[in-house]
Amino acid sequence: MNWVLERVFNYCDDILSGEIKACIKHKWAVQRFIKDYEDCQNDDSPFYFDEEVAEDFYWWANEFEHVEGVLAGEKVQLTDFQLFISVNIFCFKKKRNEARRFRKVYIQLARKNAKSQFLAIIGSYIAFLGDEKQRMYIAGWQKDQSDEVYTAVRDGIGSSELLDGKWKEAYGKIEVFKNGSVIVPLSRETRKTGDGKNPSVGIVDEYHIHETSEIYDVLDSGMVARKEPLMFVITTAGFELSRPCFREYEYVSRILDPDDDVENEDYFAIICELDEGDDIKDESNWIKANPIVATYEEGLESIRSALKAALDVPEKMRNFLTKTMNLWVDMKIGGYIPSSKWKASEINEIDLTGFDVYIGIDLSKRIDLTSAGFVFPTDYGFHIEQHSFMPEEALVERRSKDKVDYDLWIKEGWLDVTPGAVVDYSYVENWIEEEVEKNNWKPVLLCYDPWGAGQFAQNMESKGYVVVEIRQVFGVLSEPTKEFREGIYKRTITHRKDKVLSWAIGNVVLDMDSNENIKISKKKSRERIDPVAAVINAFVQAKFVNVESGDGNISFISIHDL
Repeated sequence: MNWVLERVFNYCDDILSGEIKACIKHKWAVQRFIKDYEDCQNDDSPFYFDEEVAEDFYWWANEFEHVEGVLAGEKVQLTDFQLFISVNIFCFKKKRNEARRFRKVYIQLARKNAKSQFLAIIGSYIAFLGDEKQRMYIAGWQKDQSDEVYTAVRDGIGSSELLDGKWKEAYGKIEVFKNGSVIVPLSRETRKTGDGKNPSVGIVDEYHIHETSEIYDVLDSGMVARKEPLMFVITTAGFELSRPCFREYEYVSRILDPDDDVENEDYFAIICELDEGDDIKDESNWIKANPIVATYEEGLESIRSALKAALDVPEKMRNFLTKTMNLWVDMKIGGYIPSSKWKASEINEIDLTGFDVYIGIDLSKRIDLTSAGFVFPTDYGFHIEQHSFMPEEALVERRSKDKVDYDLWIKEGWLDVTPGAVVDYSYVENWIEEEVEKNNWKPVLLCYDPWGAGQFAQNMESKGYVVVEIRQVFGVLSEPTKEFREGIYKRTITHRKDKVLSWAIGNVVLDMDSNENIKISKKKSRERIDPVAAVINAFVQAKFVNVESGDGNISFISIHDL
């Protein structure tokens, strides 16, 4: 047994003994390797283990230099973790034709664990050392994603003196002089490039981003005639469980599980993630998802920084869990404001007579809850109120289905019931006018969700209100939604013990885009959130109350300026 293989087996011993902390699926991969290696010693095994390849790959990697980071300019020294993966991929071979055993590879680990560099080493090893012409496609969902790995390949081989003069780059692809092999970046915009051109290697990077499997399928279907094709997926976890990567994750998890009946001799997989129940604040757990980053101080410090940001800013927690702890997270589960924070911002009474007020409207459907929200600028920030309306016939149905005390809400004045089967919007208009007059409020703006509220807005405008449309899109709602929550946390926004509003806050589930912009989601939320929507509609404009114009008056911020 050569020294590289000894390192690999020592690494396996450390994983299984607990000397190196690892998740259960990582341990399963190690157990599978040891079993497969032992099986190869039997004469009736269809595979054999080529030890020399392990050392060849190590020295090939050593030809590369780090091009960035704290090790920039130094020769690449593969870690034990990387050696473990490489001997699995390249050392197991078929006796009948000496081709590589594994035709597919799935690697899932947290970001910043040298995956682009490792892909570059693997890709160039196949392209440069084989006698056969290789057609290698690096497949990202977006062009810049595939370009990132392609650039890592180009920079890696460019750093090698051994390869100087043995390749060229032209027309966006790398060509190897010895055997004519090509390395080409591929994205969905150019996905047909690989179709029908006999690809031998497909490297699918960050598969969790791919909305469909079309790129993967195009490459995989084109490999039929190849002696030893390789479909290579390397990714972090994601938060869209409906995408093809999560299905692949579930499948390879079953391959790894020794107690599962699913087997696939052609598929190598390794998953590095936190186990269920692991504490993300326990630094000793981090190596489970970060087999390289968590082994040196600068890497640990980067994780500490990411964790602090995620704990301080809830929108960052999703990315921390998926990208740094490598956990699949269904973001349809998750609320907006914890009940403890909401209760802490309660006040018993406040005299709002004569206050300026921003009014928000969420009409929703006529057969369900309609809400008016009120935001009052105060000397400490803002005070908020709401009032909701429900048609009588809908209330009868809700009483039998919902586990909330509508009758108490009506008695305490948080909810009005309107006659008939639908909410009469003229009733809502009149109620607002009466409240404004009774309390001598000074309406600044009436802010409304444009869906179905055009006539309502026109009616209120004809009565002298200044109305403004609040588009229900991330660009308009994200910052106010975040600032509203921050105000509750800091107690610069207060509310009375309004049971309807508290109920609605508890129902809220957020929608979030890839840039961590948020808005409350009626589609994802468990129950009605209309009172919250109405208040936030008003807060979109009220939040600018401290913005002073040149003459000292409160300036009006147009929705079109957002």
